[in-house]
Amino acid sequence: MAITAHDIEDMIRDAFPAAEVRVEGDDGAHFSAEVIDESFRGMNRVQQQRAVYAALKGKMDGPAGELHALALTTRAPD
Repeated sequence: MAITAHDIEDMIRDAFPAAEVRVEGDDGAHFSAEVIDESFRGMNRVQQQRAVYAALKGKMDGPAGELHALALTTRAPD
């Protein structure tokens, strides 16, 4: 079963309930996401992105991963 932008957004919101989240993509494998959350303050980009990937609960892992590509933008609010 293909993953949807809504599925990805739900997983991110579960981990970051106060975040501003936007997910785009409709081919079932390639998506882009922007996640803005206060918890990212003081983290570098790699730490922020690792936190978001952890929220995806292995959907990108291995050759059989449901999610092939995610262009990810993260930051703390201005």
